[in-house]
Amino acid sequence: MEPRNQTSVSEFLLLGFSQDSVYQPLLFGLFLSMYLVAVLGNLLIILAISSDSHLHTPMYFFLSNLSFADISFVSTTVPKMLVNIQTQSKSITYAGCITQMYFFMVFGGMDTFLLTVMAYDRFVAICHPLHYPVIMNPWLCGLLVLMSWFISLSYSLIQSLLILRLSFCTNWVIPHFYCELAKALTLACSDTLVNHILLYMVTSLLGIVPFSGILFSYTRIASSILRIPTANGKYKAFSTCASHLSAVSLFYGTGLGVYLSSDASSWRGMITSVMYTMVTPMLNPFIYSLRNRDIKRALQNVLGRILYVQ
Repeated sequence: MEPRNQTSVSEFLLLGFSQDSVYQPLLFGLFLSMYLVAVLGNLLIILAISSDSHLHTPMYFFLSNLSFADISFVSTTVPKMLVNIQTQSKSITYAGCITQMYFFMVFGGMDTFLLTVMAYDRFVAICHPLHYPVIMNPWLCGLLVLMSWFISLSYSLIQSLLILRLSFCTNWVIPHFYCELAKALTLACSDTLVNHILLYMVTSLLGIVPFSGILFSYTRIASSILRIPTANGKYKAFSTCASHLSAVSLFYGTGLGVYLSSDASSWRGMITSVMYTMVTPMLNPFIYSLRNRDIKRALQNVLGRILYVQ
């Protein structure tokens, strides 16, 4: 491949799983099923919350935003991967790759912030129950979500604009199933120091600061639960945050696996990425609905209306 500069870039090549042609039909069916479950499950959560007035509370407001972010997050990478597997193609346009990076960072950041905000919501509900309606008022809830969107959109835009100034002149092959920012930076033949500084700085902040907030919230929550005199009271208090704690563990566990993976282009590295980009959004609706009677009732009502119309 002849050296070319940024102005002549037309496409990148995503190796992904396409080099293993024997498994392509199986992978296509598996990933399509996971994608449909993730989208439909999160869509049902949004419909259930919006249609039931009893669920118009801060906790479910944040959950509906998380479901929207999960739908968008999984839709950023999976459809293109499915097309490439089905067509046995490895290409993605230059504009498509930059766009995919942008939205991947936006919705990945939104997941991080929303999980942190939901931990704060549970902290206020359990540690300051009498002041909960005053503290978690609609204005604050809206502000927290808007701030999350602003930070995610701003960082993603800055990083995307910095990528646009780079030249890719020798190798356009990304050994992954989506346009991962860190992998793309290794292909640039121009100076990427600013990009790497911003990447490591923001990755550290998005990893450490929100996780520290979640850890602080649950430390205080655990302390408050232990002071409850009855076992039944402790169980009820813990059950209100068990789903969120499971979602946090899944998200940060898979995310940490992706960033600590020694070789993201290997099968093990890509399976870890699949856990992060597909399995987590797919499981979140189940995590939040299986142990939640309010969500179950709302889902039954939504499904009942759908079946009645049909």
